[in-house]
Amino acid sequence: MLRIDLNSDLGEHYGSWRMGDDESMLETVTSANIACGFHAGDPKTAFTTVMSAVARGVTVGAHVAYPDLAGFGRRPMTLPADELEADVIYQIGALQALAAAAGTQVRYVKPHGALYNSIAFNEAEAATVISAIKRVNPELALVCLAGSPLVEQARAAGLRAVPEAFADRAYEPTGALVSRSEPGAVLHEPELVSARMLQLVQHGTVTARDGSTVAVEAESICVHGDSPDAVGMARAVRARLLEAGVELTSFSGPALQ
Repeated sequence: MLRIDLNSDLGEHYGSWRMGDDESMLETVTSANIACGFHAGDPKTAFTTVMSAVARGVTVGAHVAYPDLAGFGRRPMTLPADELEADVIYQIGALQALAAAAGTQVRYVKPHGALYNSIAFNEAEAATVISAIKRVNPELALVCLAGSPLVEQARAAGLRAVPEAFADRAYEPTGALVSRSEPGAVLHEPELVSARMLQLVQHGTVTARDGSTVAVEAESICVHGDSPDAVGMARAVRARLLEAGVELTSFSGPALQ
């Protein structure tokens, strides 16, 4: 049977500022990437989101980022390696404590935004993030951009690398994501998005923005929680996959409680 994980970036509220509909997304996805306070989120939000994930049997991961609340973690930054390593360790550790208090465990790490994009191709910076994860717990999986050099780099370092595709992002013919600065980079139509993800699961391909077919090997599909109608798209993807007989399950196995 074909199977795939659905993940979303959650817990990105900050104080009275709200981002997305976490409760509805947690009814739809199988893994929750929970913000650790550097690009979004705060302790109360993270704890509440973890507890909601536990109640629904959703696996929890640490969504680590550059220290960039003002830019939502999407601005490129250059940090000294020791500072970046400490930042990643700190973020994972904070979420681990909240997860333990909620009766679960952090099972994986998914970098966010600019950090995610940078380490996909920057070997030195990737090595720093890999080192940070291994210092905390070498059993943690690392979610990576499918087809990027990071996948093999993480595996060579002894981490489990989980290649990820994006439901709501357009692809270049090279397999890279279309830059958010370009028109059409983010997709908004639930039917189109769900059809693309069924193609991905059944055939291991996506259609690039020039109409060409690109091979994408993925173990997880991300629907961004901050996209317009993110819940509608996630529900459409879930329904389309289930209708086709695809099993939806976390790549880390059942949520630990």
